[in-house]
Amino acid sequence: MNFFIEGIKNYANFSDRATRQQYWMFYLFYILITVVLTFLDMAVGLYDPMTAMGLFSTIFTLALLIPSIAILARRLHDIGRSGWWILLIIIPLLGILVLFVMTLLDSESATNKWGESTKYPHTVQVTENNTL
Repeated sequence: MNFFIEGIKNYANFSDRATRQQYWMFYLFYILITVVLTFLDMAVGLYDPMTAMGLFSTIFTLALLIPSIAILARRLHDIGRSGWWILLIIIPLLGILVLFVMTLLDSESATNKWGESTKYPHTVQVTENNTL
């Protein structure tokens, strides 16, 4: 639950990094809350089966639209990609599949232009001058 709350607190942060665990725990709680709200919509008669939408679940989804995009951008930063890769979602099916696979990739261990790795803290950035 802490990852979900942290994701909401960083709702406008599009510049840092988010690990796989942070990303998927955020979405786990996002989906669970959406399912509970959908059942609540059904129970009080606010669910429309034609559109598969309910009042409470729709308000929740719209309220978390920007935090959802922000955590996806931070997740892409963690694997060394720009947040602009989110635009792949425009490509039907293939774009969503590519983004899904990208969210499953492991974090870059080295510091990249979006910051130090939170999964692998204190790793040395290997350059041409370093010898191991």
